[in-house]
Amino acid sequence: MPTPDLSGKQKAAVLLVSLGPEIAAQIYRHLRDEEIETLTREIANTSHVRADVRDTVLNEFYEMYIAREYVEQGGIDYARELLEKALGAARAEAILSRLASTITTRPFSVARKTDPGQLLNFIQNEHPQTIALILAYLNPEQAGMILSALPPETQVDVAKRVALLDRTTPEILKEIEETLEQRLSAFAVEDYTMAGGIDTAVEILSMVDRATEKTIIDALEEEDPELAESILKRMFVFEDIVTLDDRSIQKVLREVDTKDLALALKTASEDVAGRIYRNMSKRAADMLKEDIEFMGPVRLRDIEEAQQKVVATIRRLEEAGEIIISRGGEDEVVV
Repeated sequence: MPTPDLSGKQKAAVLLVSLGPEIAAQIYRHLRDEEIETLTREIANTSHVRADVRDTVLNEFYEMYIAREYVEQGGIDYARELLEKALGAARAEAILSRLASTITTRPFSVARKTDPGQLLNFIQNEHPQTIALILAYLNPEQAGMILSALPPETQVDVAKRVALLDRTTPEILKEIEETLEQRLSAFAVEDYTMAGGIDTAVEILSMVDRATEKTIIDALEEEDPELAESILKRMFVFEDIVTLDDRSIQKVLREVDTKDLALALKTASEDVAGRIYRNMSKRAADMLKEDIEFMGPVRLRDIEEAQQKVVATIRRLEEAGEIIISRGGEDEVVV
């Protein structure tokens, strides 16, 4: 069912209202201030949403999301083929048409389909800036494996350049991609999107082994302390607590202030809260739940600061060797 009477902003407002305050708050964290103001204004003006409109907006969002995923994986033709199989030719064309004004396919699609070891042979002797640009467009696991295999001094340089990448001109992207195409003897899809930045560097570093991560972070702390701190803050986020085993969580809980923990759990997911409560005595868990219930409205900034304190405790315990955080680049992890 189409929603021709709703603007894009109105659809976004309906979507956030439908998802609920906790998920909406998480989405807000990734938006610019002006976007937050616009959406908040639309939400405030949305007094009532009919069930059929809500369902239509949610379905449209899901279809657009899936279509974009298909395009990023294999291009327009690949997306059209899968959508036609799932929804029919007419529906597939309608979805892709709506995406046409905003969609861009990521470059280096061929590189993303190449074995990391093989790809390493092609790029390891390139300038660190070129390597950083290519890694920024790879899957984090793939990029992490390549970064781990580079010489230590190159690892630091490349990781720093990935974190500081912003927007690359189409001409440079095209030149590097075409050169890589020739070496890999395959077809690549053009794209001129933005890649890199701290989040990309964090995703890649999260997939390398602990020794590689430590080498890079230690060197960055010497060269650029502010950048190193920004990366460290994102290396292990609060929601990743669910990846720790019970013994590690219990160790963390003994080190965290109860007030900070209550504040940190204010917007936590059910999975995170459940893991925390299961590693506490029933009496302590009930008291914590009561503290959260009677806490009242809290600024999102304060909640994020409390969550960061918990994360800082986790990283400190890991540095001391008291717990071990599982990383994608390690073959065997003991916690």
